[in-house]
Amino acid sequence: MTVVTENLNIELENLASAKDALQYSYEKCKTIKLHESLSYEELERFEALTSRFARLSDIIIQKVLRLLDFIDLEDTGTIRDRINRAEKKEIIKSAEEFVQIRLLRNEIAHEYKADTIYDIFEKVLTYTPVLLEHVDQVMAYANRYDHEI
Repeated sequence: MTVVTENLNIELENLASAKDALQYSYEKCKTIKLHESLSYEELERFEALTSRFARLSDIIIQKVLRLLDFIDLEDTGTIRDRINRAEKKEIIKSAEEFVQIRLLRNEIAHEYKADTIYDIFEKVLTYTPVLLEHVDQVMAYANRYDHEI
């Protein structure tokens, strides 16, 4: 096993673990009605959801897709380039959805205003199923390399 396949296998394990954690948080949050006076417990659930959403999107975009580009001998380019290549390779269905996911991840990382956090929670609830459904596609594509490298 090469260093590259070892790294890919580690990231795929991280991906599976992050998917499970996000799925768990999503199930706890999807039934909560968003309103201005969420309880501390509900806020804590949504904070976990947004954090796990950001983590899973980072693992896919920053770790796994980057490694797959390296294996495929692709230039690194920008994050948008990486996302567009993933769409062309049919790893993901829609580059535009993943650009939106990346922008949402950036909002999560840089949001400090309490009045916009509910908008972020709503977007995360919308995009979580999209992100989760792509994990299996990403893993299937990556698993093609188990014996090729």
